[in-house]
Amino acid sequence: MADKKLKITLVKSTIGAIPKHRATVEALGLRKLNKTVELPDNASTRGMINQVRHLVKVEEA
Repeated sequence: MADKKLKITLVKSTIGAIPKHRATVEALGLRKLNKTVELPDNASTRGMINQVRHLVKVEEA
């Protein structure tokens, strides 16, 4: 059974975001707008996504 992955895309700029959210987006590996990363579907990744859910789009890969 393969591990589940999540495709996370940055869809809104972090310019007006609070510093904690900016750091979370960068920790997810997102540097530029409309860029996508694939990360494992686990509790820590889900928690980070939940914190910045207004800035990102999430799909199951």
